[in-house]
Amino acid sequence: METVEKSQIELSEQIKAATKDSHVRAENTELMLSYQRGRVSLLQLITSPLLLLCSLYKIYEALEEALDTNASHEAVAPIYFPQELSRLESIGKDLEYFYGRSWREKMTVPAATLRYAQRLREVGRDHPEYLVAHAYTRYLGDLSGGQVLGRITQKSLGLKSGEGLSFFSFPGVSSPNLFKQLYRSRMNSIELTEEQRSGVLQEAVTAFELNVQVFNELQDSLSCVPDTENEMRQRHTQHKQSTAAACEALQSSSSLMPRFLRTLLGVFVVLAVGAVYAF
Repeated sequence: METVEKSQIELSEQIKAATKDSHVRAENTELMLSYQRGRVSLLQLITSPLLLLCSLYKIYEALEEALDTNASHEAVAPIYFPQELSRLESIGKDLEYFYGRSWREKMTVPAATLRYAQRLREVGRDHPEYLVAHAYTRYLGDLSGGQVLGRITQKSLGLKSGEGLSFFSFPGVSSPNLFKQLYRSRMNSIELTEEQRSGVLQEAVTAFELNVQVFNELQDSLSCVPDTENEMRQRHTQHKQSTAAACEALQSSSSLMPRFLRTLLGVFVVLAVGAVYAF
C-alpha cells in the first residue's frame, strides 16, 4: 500500500489528528467532570460566563493584535478575515452589558489567561505562521458552536434583542457552513516547509493545552463562588439589575434549572474550549 506523504495531507486534517488526545483532555477537565457528577452549583454556573468573558477579551485582544500586525504575512493573509471573524469588539459589548461602562475596572483575569495571551504575542512576533493554528481552533470553534448556543442562551436567560450575546453573533458571515469550507480551503492552500508545518501542528496542541489551563483555572475560581443567595447578592451588588433578576428567577423556578444547567454547560465548552467545535 502506497504511503501518503505528510505534506500531501490537508493541514486541517493534520491538525485534527495531532490534537485528538488534547481534544479528549479538553472534554475531561475537572469542571466538566464536576458538572457530570452534579458537583457544580447553579450559582457557580451563573457566575462563570462573566469570568469567561474576561478571559476571552484578553485572549482575543492578543490574537487579533497579532493577526493585524501580520496581515500581509504569506501564511496569515489567506486566513485573515477581520470583518467576518473579529471578536474583540463583540466581547467588549457583552462585558459592558453585564458589568456596565466601567467594565474594564472590574475585569478579573486568571494567570492562565495571561499566559495564553503572552504565548499569542510571542507567536505573532517570532513565528507568524503559527497563528494559523490559534486562529483555526478559536474562530471556527466559536463559529460552529456559537450560532446554536447563542439562540439557546438568549431564550434560557430571557435576554432581549441579543443583549449580552454579541460574542455569538457573526453578522459578516451569512452561511457558517460555507464560510468554514472557505476558511479550511484557504488554510489548506498555505505553503509551508516541513519544519513550519510541524511547528504549526505542535502549536495547535499548545493552543488546546492553553485552553484547558484556562478551563481548569476557571474551576479553581468557581470553587470560591459562594453557595447561598445572600452571599451571592453581596458578591454581585454591582451587577446590572437585569442580570440579578434573571439569576433570582432561575433560582425560584426548579423547572428551569435542568435546561439552564445544560445551556451553561454548552456555553462553557464553546467559550473555554471552542476548539472542540472546529473540526
